[in-house]
Amino acid sequence: MTEQQQKTPYDLPDASGLSIGILGGTGDQGKGLARRFALAGHRVTIGSRKAERAQAAADDLGADLPVSGAENPVAAGESDVVIVAVPWEGHKATLESLRAELAGRIVVDCVNPLGFEKGKGAFALPVEEGSAAEQAAAVLPDSRVVAAFHHVSARLLLDPGVDEMELDVLVLGNDREATDLVQALAGRIPGMRGVYGGRLHNAHQIEAFTANLISINRRYKAHAGLRITDV
Repeated sequence: MTEQQQKTPYDLPDASGLSIGILGGTGDQGKGLARRFALAGHRVTIGSRKAERAQAAADDLGADLPVSGAENPVAAGESDVVIVAVPWEGHKATLESLRAELAGRIVVDCVNPLGFEKGKGAFALPVEEGSAAEQAAAVLPDSRVVAAFHHVSARLLLDPGVDEMELDVLVLGNDREATDLVQALAGRIPGMRGVYGGRLHNAHQIEAFTANLISINRRYKAHAGLRITDV
């Protein structure tokens, strides 16, 4: 095999040694991602406003996994990659308070700005900056912001009976090295694949589509994800 044959547009870096911090890791989404990345061999730090709450969430995942809990500044400052999984209501304030700790780091935003109305279900909320990910980029000018992991079922992430996550993760960002690394990181979870989905200004429709998935899941009593064909 020639060098040209070995090098393809889909070659991704090695993400196996990365440490991961998860802001909002006490919620189901963050906790589920912490569990899956720990099972893949990553050192994971769950972040919360209170260290005791973060450690309790880490303990819930089992003593055999490399997961610890800490206050958000520690989780952010001691990790190679930081995943933002906080509630939308506290998104901007949380990131503003951690600007120094997140400087220079890859920050993966998986927050979906959604509202819920009785009789109408979930719907996308307007965001002044365009999307949660673009808000993160505006608040964190010295960080490398990537949008990813929006359409991953928290219930499946936490389910010990689910060995593989059969879905694709759309990864968006303006920094090619950062998006490649996050694609590779998604691929560390068995069954999951990271697929480049465009630049950060395309994040709004990715976040908003979560409302459609919620409707699908309610109608079909499922935990639907996405698969991208012909890639």
